[in-house]
Amino acid sequence: MAATAKGNSDWRSGGGGALDEENLVFETTKGIKPIASFDEMGMDDKVLRGVYDYGFKKPSEIQQRAVMPILKGRDVIAQAQSGTGKTSMIAISVCQIVNTSSRKIQVLVLSPSRELASQTEKTIQAIGAHTSIQAHACIGGKSIGEDIKKLERGVHAVSGTPGRVYDMIKRGSLQTKSVKLLILDESDEMLSKGLKDQIYDVYRSLPHDIQVCLISATLPQEILEMTNKFMTDPVRILVKRDELTLEVSCFSLLFFRGLNNITLMLGKKSGSSIHFVIFMGDLLSTKQSSSATQDRRWIGLLRR
Repeated sequence: MAATAKGNSDWRSGGGGALDEENLVFETTKGIKPIASFDEMGMDDKVLRGVYDYGFKKPSEIQQRAVMPILKGRDVIAQAQSGTGKTSMIAISVCQIVNTSSRKIQVLVLSPSRELASQTEKTIQAIGAHTSIQAHACIGGKSIGEDIKKLERGVHAVSGTPGRVYDMIKRGSLQTKSVKLLILDESDEMLSKGLKDQIYDVYRSLPHDIQVCLISATLPQEILEMTNKFMTDPVRILVKRDELTLEVSCFSLLFFRGLNNITLMLGKKSGSSIHFVIFMGDLLSTKQSSSATQDRRWIGLLRR
């Protein structure tokens, strides 16, 4: 069943860097209807207060469709990119689902990078500021000893990378008996980084009746295989394929003063975002280009 998403660019005050969702078309499981107000989602007053304090005016398109199925305990496949409000969608769901009277891990969020895992943990803490929720980022680059101490003192939600999370599970510091929700954020990115085996290792350590929410910008075959193994009758919230086409009308070149080598820039449009990869000859060139970007006289602009 397809539902047309109406423009919702003010879902966060000041724009919040959100994608322009106007004219997006969603293909959703039958019976899933958008809920246009946080007040209508039946959230705890303390969580709702945290949502508005965080700067939200109304739910983004993906939040309108995905939050309620998650809160109702359904497995969910949500097609969402950065800038759609997906991280706050995760945080809102976590804050509402967790029972803070029990100091046991109840929600586990896996992400492809330390930065995203840390961002998710901070967003959970921010939206749950008026509750007693405790979240922890379990990521590489931090002290293992500190991870162990924090986990053994007790937290309600863990946001981490698959490798570090599974290491804590093997050590016995991350107890999984009370985990009732597993969220796989940017699943396609995790698979592209070769984290499939680690994801499966974590999944096998969880209760057999675990609720799973899978978030992915794209849905390659490996993702579909994962949903078949992990999920039971999932709610699907997908962006119509026609909305994901690459439309870039013009590229301009970037010129940097003082560089003797050739710089190659590739641009890729994903939804309403454009991502760049710049290939340099050496580290010095990278530093020079970073400095040069501060001087607008020497930069061409990319237009689309």
